[in-house]
Amino acid sequence: MATKIRLKRIGRRNRPFYRLVIMDSRKRRDGAAIEQVGWYNPISKDDSYYLEEDRILHWLKEGAQLTDTVHDILRTSGLAHKWHLIKQGLNEADIEKEMKKWLLEREDVLSRRKHRAEAKVAKKKEAPAEEEAPVEKEAPAEEEAPVEEAPAEEEVPEEEALDNKKDKEPKNKKSAKKGSVKKAKK
Repeated sequence: MATKIRLKRIGRRNRPFYRLVIMDSRKRRDGAAIEQVGWYNPISKDDSYYLEEDRILHWLKEGAQLTDTVHDILRTSGLAHKWHLIKQGLNEADIEKEMKKWLLEREDVLSRRKHRAEAKVAKKKEAPAEEEAPVEKEAPAEEEAPVEEAPAEEEVPEEEALDNKKDKEPKNKKSAKKGSVKKAKK
C-alpha cells in the first residue's frame, strides 16, 4: 500500500485547520486515515503545529511519502533534518549533536529575521517624516515668489483662426465616422 503523510482539512469556512495524517495515497483528502500524527494551524502565529515525531519517523521508515506542505512543516520543526541524518546512518549521539547545532543555527536565523523586520518597520517610519519635511520647506518659497501671469498666446486675426479650425475638421462628417468604424473593426 502506498502511504502518504499529508494534511486533512477539518476547519470551518475561512478558518482552516488541518490534521497531519497517514493515509493511503489513493484515498480522497478527507477520507479515512490510518493514523493521526499531528495537527497544523496556518492562521495561528505562535503554536502553528504539533507533531508526534516518533510516529512520523516510524512511518517514514516504513516508506511513507511526504507532501510538499508537510515537508515544509517538518523542515520548520527540524524533523526533516533529523530524518536526513537517520538516512545517512548516523548513531543517536551524533544525531543529537547535529540537532543541537541545527537548533542554534535556527535561533540565529530567526533572530536575524526579527531584526531585519524591525529595521524595515523603523525605516518605513523614518521615510514619511523625511518626505514631509522638504514639502513644508518648499511651500513657503512658492508663496513668497511673485506670481507672474502666463504669457498670452500670439494674437491671430479671427479669419486665420477660423481657417485653421476648418483645416482640422473633416470636410465630410459622414466619411469621418465611417473611417473610424473601419479602424475599430480592424
